[in-house]
Amino acid sequence: MSRIKSALATGAIILGVAGGALALSAPTASADVACNRWGECWHVHDRLTYPGEVGVTWHPDNWHAKHMHWRQDRADHGYYRNGVWIAF
Repeated sequence: MSRIKSALATGAIILGVAGGALALSAPTASADVACNRWGECWHVHDRLTYPGEVGVTWHPDNWHAKHMHWRQDRADHGYYRNGVWIAF
């Protein structure tokens, strides 16, 4: 009986180590905040190339500023200009 307990304990340890390694290697979902020169901000998943006149600046996902106008997050590519979504 002690052999079975020992085998189960060893298996549990191996499973725990493997599960921990897998959890550490899993990519985390990340998003950035994009803000344009007009003070409009939204979350993005990719740092795209925006037209120069938009003046996009990048911030980490947890960045917040009260003086900015937060816009709805979008799944498609584009940017806001005066509250209107310009898709590209």
